[in-house]
Amino acid sequence: MSHYQEDDAEYMDEYDMEDIDDEMDEEFPSRYVSGSDSDVDENDYSNNKISDTSAAQARRGKDIQGIPWDRLSITREKYRQTRLEQYKNYENIPHSGERLGKDCKITKKGASFYDFRLNSRSVKSTILHFQLRNLVWATSKHDVYLMSHFSAIHWSSLKHKKHEILNVSGHVAPSEKHPGNLMEGFTQTQVSTLAVKDKLLVAGGFQGELICKHLDRPGISFCSRTTYDDNAITNAVDIYVTPSGAVHFTASNNDCGVRDFDMEKYQLSKHFHFLWPVNHTSLSPDGKLLIIVGDNPDVMLVDSDTGKTVMPLHGHLDYSFASAWHPDGVTFATGNQDKTCRVWDVRKLSESVAVLKGNLGAIRSIRYTSDGRYMAAAEPADFVHVYDVKSGYENEQEIDFFGEISGLSFSPDTESLFIGVWDRTYGSLLEYGRRRNYSYLDSLIM
Repeated sequence: MSHYQEDDAEYMDEYDMEDIDDEMDEEFPSRYVSGSDSDVDENDYSNNKISDTSAAQARRGKDIQGIPWDRLSITREKYRQTRLEQYKNYENIPHSGERLGKDCKITKKGASFYDFRLNSRSVKSTILHFQLRNLVWATSKHDVYLMSHFSAIHWSSLKHKKHEILNVSGHVAPSEKHPGNLMEGFTQTQVSTLAVKDKLLVAGGFQGELICKHLDRPGISFCSRTTYDDNAITNAVDIYVTPSGAVHFTASNNDCGVRDFDMEKYQLSKHFHFLWPVNHTSLSPDGKLLIIVGDNPDVMLVDSDTGKTVMPLHGHLDYSFASAWHPDGVTFATGNQDKTCRVWDVRKLSESVAVLKGNLGAIRSIRYTSDGRYMAAAEPADFVHVYDVKSGYENEQEIDFFGEISGLSFSPDTESLFIGVWDRTYGSLLEYGRRRNYSYLDSLIM
């Protein structure tokens, strides 16, 4: 991934929120809240300056993000058209998003697999790097964890309450003694990625930091620095459980390393090195294969024990930042800056079995439901695509809004889909519920 520097701001739309807000300010002279995120405090909510949007309000015509289109000089449709025409996708390989064409699958849009449930404006989901969008994780249909500036927040959609789990703005150090622990800890960690699973929260930082907290214990359990390399950013973390029941996680880093940590022993257990920065890694359901994607158009399928390449996969035209296995362990998906998500089959790796194209930009986050029925792919802004896997990815629900996407996550029971939206004014957490056919109840009522 691109090394994070102050002058990265020249790459504009895909991640620079001030540019997006300035664009909206020009089109929306009546925007009633302006300035940075710090301009909005808790008092604004009690004064009804900013309010959440419920499913009932949305059905009555209220914008799901609370944008007052009726008071503005432009319609939602016109602004959407402007965004589609003017948004600039970030590319490491020039024109990668323009060279696909016939390979892309034509999907049937208009399906509704997940219905809008709630937009929570009191939950500000933020991002720090324009290429990394894995900062939202659901652990149940009502519980979700996300980063909000220097805080890891737990949000209960059932109680409509948020609770700070971890604050990294100051000094953070482990409260437990383990052989691999960095006892001096870290100060003012910039969190680049987050993962939460099986009561374990792992935050990765810009300087290679790893901070591990068990949600059912007080304090911090484990701190480690993966590397002291100048370009050490932790790009992604994947938590998994081994066949023996031990909790591990894999960290993907910009120093070209992939490291596996054993959370039973609190130690580094494996370290694989590649020829380019690794942006994302996913372990197969049987634990035997790793998907490795990074600053190379090829996707690498790797033996998880040895780190040796099983096969390089060709097809993408730019760098990849997302990957996910289908629960069946046979197919998997990768997301790339060429604006596509490719689906692969381990039984035929010579070419991808489907190429799904985004609207605005790179596919930066991919998730499957635990039952394997749906797959969600997030662009950097404005669009999340939900595909019906059973139909061969032919049927698609397109969820659209305005703002940068900090991450997306299905709940383990597949009933909820959470999408983090980062914007100076309209930053929020979107919640969707799985649509179920309860027509059998109609016959009982009749």
